[in-house]
Amino acid sequence: MERVVLEAAPNMGPMLAGSMVRGVVRKVSGRRPETLPDRELVLDVAQDAARLARYDRVCGFGVRDLVPATWIHVLAFPLQLALLSASDSPFALAGIVHVTNSMTLYRPVSVGERLRLSSSYGPPREHRRGVLIDMIGEARVGDELVWRGVSAYLVRDASLPGMLPEDQPDGVRLPSDVEIDADAVWRLPANLGRQYSAVSGDSNPIHTSALGGKAFGFPRAIIQGMWTHARVLAALEPRLPDAYRMDVRFTKPILLPSSVRFGARHEGDHWTAVVRPRSGEKSYLVARIT
Repeated sequence: MERVVLEAAPNMGPMLAGSMVRGVVRKVSGRRPETLPDRELVLDVAQDAARLARYDRVCGFGVRDLVPATWIHVLAFPLQLALLSASDSPFALAGIVHVTNSMTLYRPVSVGERLRLSSSYGPPREHRRGVLIDMIGEARVGDELVWRGVSAYLVRDASLPGMLPEDQPDGVRLPSDVEIDADAVWRLPANLGRQYSAVSGDSNPIHTSALGGKAFGFPRAIIQGMWTHARVLAALEPRLPDAYRMDVRFTKPILLPSSVRFGARHEGDHWTAVVRPRSGEKSYLVARIT
């Protein structure tokens, strides 16, 4: 595997634009790479306490010195995007949907600790609607692994050689809905996507403007799935141990503005949580924290 050590975090805006242009060119030409790049990106980062505090406020965490697992995902996300938008990546970002996410926090991490982040592709996996691409991220303090995350993205109507079964090796095994009383109401304002973009760097226009949402077939903007993931973690974190694993399945997007309902149930060694519409229809998100 090629290992590339970066000097600074990639700028996500130009990567989004460049990938969209390449997607149009490939659609016209009918040609694209047939394999995933065998590459790992590595970046050393000093965490920004002021940015973390803003992130905590937007996502509902209490402001403190220790960081939530989803914050480390935010720091690693530019590396994911750099791999997905590279010229030798088979698919354009515009055709990719984030369907599941799994992350493990192995021990408490302080905002004052310097992290060595890495991101690489896992083996492609089968899906009834196309191909699943796993982006594997890790965070280390020195030589110690403190966090690991796997984000699965679906590319519809596509395939790659050597695909593994959907539930291997890092598949999130969660149903698309669960029967849980969801009594807490969260009100999501129209500008929430812009607020989350300002602290996460995820500036995809589908999240930041109604016009951007309409360009991708939605009546208005949709909130980033990782905001919803973080908001669920924030609701449960005071009751969690120092180390935990969180698996999330994103089942459908949440339009902005909107009101949603949240509910959670504790069973044995894990929590199960759901975010659903106020009308009680099929869930937006199902999560399990162990």
